[in-house]
Amino acid sequence: MGLITFLIIFTPTIFKFIPSLTSLSAQENNLSKSNSFDEIKPEDELQIYTPILPQPTIVAKAITTPEYIPQQSIVNVHPSNYETRASQDIYGKPINNQMILVLHETVGSATSAINTFKNNNIRETNQVSYHVLIPRNGAIVYLVPPEKRAFGAGNSIFKGPSGVETVKLHPKFPSSVNNFAYHVSLETPADGRGNQRSHSGYTAGQYESLAWLIAQTNISEDRITTHQSVDRSGLRKDPRSFNRTKFLSLLKTYRSNNSLLGENNSL
Repeated sequence: MGLITFLIIFTPTIFKFIPSLTSLSAQENNLSKSNSFDEIKPEDELQIYTPILPQPTIVAKAITTPEYIPQQSIVNVHPSNYETRASQDIYGKPINNQMILVLHETVGSATSAINTFKNNNIRETNQVSYHVLIPRNGAIVYLVPPEKRAFGAGNSIFKGPSGVETVKLHPKFPSSVNNFAYHVSLETPADGRGNQRSHSGYTAGQYESLAWLIAQTNISEDRITTHQSVDRSGLRKDPRSFNRTKFLSLLKTYRSNNSLLGENNSL
């Protein structure tokens, strides 16, 4: 197995170490490019890639352990559905917002969402994307590189400890959080693919993988939010039936594990 090239993000710093989506080899690193997730079963063993520090290859079956690394894949979405993060707003003011995590759900299937992102959406009003999507089986699907601006929330603001944050980048559209947001979506269960207020919720694998993913970042808990919370239209309700307490508990465990691993590896 070849070595993975890792991308280190400095401005703004999102991930400590993340695989560069433009340099990974799917064949060499067991990261598959796929258009469909129907073939992935929840009971499948989760494969891992080689981390930045050499460690034994492990098939991750245990949950919430330092060895757990979810199955991961990369799907190339159409570049009309994302842009480079801007360094200044439409008025020329420098942008220095710290990164936030915005949680979503697909409402439809993961396959349907990804097919939408792969379309060449010429009309700006149709351009949409997430950075990451997590299907029902807990796999992690990287869609838009983290250094790029995904179009996950249109008319939006973040109400944080320092006040209201939003960035205007387009003369025809309202300001949004997209320029400093990391958009992650969970695939909706079958009983939630409509406009009902709630559904049966997300799988244990989805919570585990979401926590594992965000534990690789330096996004603080007070900057973790939802599409419903940042939306100013009043139309967005996602992610419905999300257990924030469960997620934050898992996140703390993974970050604690990472801290211990970091101490062990700093030789």
